[in-house]
Amino acid sequence: MKDFFKHLKGDAFGGITAGIVALPLALAFGVSSGLGPSAGLYGAIFIGFVAALFGGTPTQISGPTAPMTAVSMVVIAGILAANDGDMEKALPAILTVFLLAGVFQIILGAAGIGKYIKYIPYPVISGFMTAIGIMILITQILPAVGYYPNDDTEFVQSFTPQAQEVLLEKTLRDEAGEGLLVLENFEETIRLAREGQSEDINKEAIILAKAASSGVVGTFKVIGRAVQNINWIELALALATIFIIYGFKKITTAVPSTLVALLVVSGIAYVAPFEYRAIQEIPVGFPKINLGIITEFSFSTISPYILTALSLSFLGAIDSLLTSVIADNMTKTNHKPNKELVGQGIGNAVASIFGGLPGAGATIRTVVNINSGAKTKLSGMVAAVLLLIILLGLGPVASQIPAAVLAGILITVGFGVMDYKGLKAIPNLPKDIKVGPLKLSSEVIIMFTVMVLAVVWDLVAAVGIGLVLSCLMFMKKMGDFTARQSRIVDFKSLNPNDNKWSDEVSFPEKLKEEIFIKHLSGPLFFGYTSEFSALTKQIPATASDVILRMGRVPYVDQSGVYAIEDTVLQLKQAGIKLHIVGLKKQPKYMLERIGIIPNLIPQSEVYGTFEECISSLRKKVEDVIDKS
Repeated sequence: MKDFFKHLKGDAFGGITAGIVALPLALAFGVSSGLGPSAGLYGAIFIGFVAALFGGTPTQISGPTAPMTAVSMVVIAGILAANDGDMEKALPAILTVFLLAGVFQIILGAAGIGKYIKYIPYPVISGFMTAIGIMILITQILPAVGYYPNDDTEFVQSFTPQAQEVLLEKTLRDEAGEGLLVLENFEETIRLAREGQSEDINKEAIILAKAASSGVVGTFKVIGRAVQNINWIELALALATIFIIYGFKKITTAVPSTLVALLVVSGIAYVAPFEYRAIQEIPVGFPKINLGIITEFSFSTISPYILTALSLSFLGAIDSLLTSVIADNMTKTNHKPNKELVGQGIGNAVASIFGGLPGAGATIRTVVNINSGAKTKLSGMVAAVLLLIILLGLGPVASQIPAAVLAGILITVGFGVMDYKGLKAIPNLPKDIKVGPLKLSSEVIIMFTVMVLAVVWDLVAAVGIGLVLSCLMFMKKMGDFTARQSRIVDFKSLNPNDNKWSDEVSFPEKLKEEIFIKHLSGPLFFGYTSEFSALTKQIPATASDVILRMGRVPYVDQSGVYAIEDTVLQLKQAGIKLHIVGLKKQPKYMLERIGIIPNLIPQSEVYGTFEECISSLRKKVEDVIDKS
């Protein structure tokens, strides 16, 4: 209790400041997602409060973030299109996917997966974050210039034939299902379809136009029409917002420049005789529980999005834990990753029930919170309560905010979320792979692959492909490294100055003609087995014994074990005996479990040190000489 009051002032001020920073971003992310500004606010309120209460990073501020919103946009657009553009019908399925993402996060935390998130390669994260920034920038071009495809009559009308076709297919499908589609009334069906209400056709054309112009690819499809139909007032509002956000930071950072831009530009637009497009109306009152998640649940509707929900949960985990690491560096503390995932999962699950957008730990808001003096999880709860108060008291006022202002805010977010550190490092990264005549950096290839695929195709698939590429390239590098460190040595070529294997220099002269050494250094795994087998072929048929030095082999996988087995069999066929020296615990365990020791290699031929092996070989040679 003493510590509670000790940090109360810092937590309160930090929470209030973070809440103020979170307000415009929550509204902007909500509008960008397609669910509306209220969804962004609900997400910031419930995730912010619950994740702070149950999470494992005391100073973390959570809520909708750019990466989570980008993936959510894909989910929302897909489910909305499957429901004929009817948000009321699509909302239960959308929120159910968000609920599943929260549940998956809880499972990840309970299973202890949090500690493994740090192993995701940096190029994958860098490419993904840069892609998110590019996506936000491109998708905000249309609202920034005041062009909305749904309001472009000529553009919408171009989808009329397609809309008629869709309605005809729907009519035929419905009548076939009801058993009404027979030859006698087929002409009547066609007549009714042709005379379909213009309102229905126009509605379907709007849905098709919206789908065709959504996302990055859709934006490029209509960018020409947008340039021809610029709303100069909307563009001025967006540019003014961007100018204030960047300009005010040079004056002072004590007051969030995003909030200043929101208040100033929105105030001017409201007072001046401007005609502008406002954001969707924010409902008055406390958020209501969306019972449709339960009453309208359909597994067939959400089954295509289960993997997406899982990916959303992983993305939220990465986003949150990266922010937790930043918080640790600033506060000199250690977060609890698994507890943090459980807290984030509960927060996302609760937010989805109230119609909120999913989120994660937000870096900028967390940094502001810490710099304002926050020390405990109370600060996150204070930020959430402040947003709830604003929602309850100023909802109607916030509904007058111009959409162009939020587009301007998101454009600055897009620039800010890109990984400039990774981009600046591109010229300095080692060019470690060769593609034809070109030498390229594997890290750069991974980063750009993830970035391009995420922007033009699919965010989740891009990350998956990036991870696979990273693993393949890592294994190739490890295999090459082990190959460079491993070699076949005959004693005639030994260099006395070679300190790596100095114990071999004093090898008995009478053994040098027949003994060869196979040096292994590094893991013996499936990425190196072909090179390992190639080394074996370098041993001449005149050799009588081969010493396999494995003191620097920390790990052997199943492929490596079978490569050793093939080597032993090949040497036996040539009449050459294999001796193993310095076998470590894990490789020894694998060789014994598979049965190579003692079935192919007797225990007597496995030595702890090189000296023991030499002593044994010398004795055998002396015995042979004595008998002769």
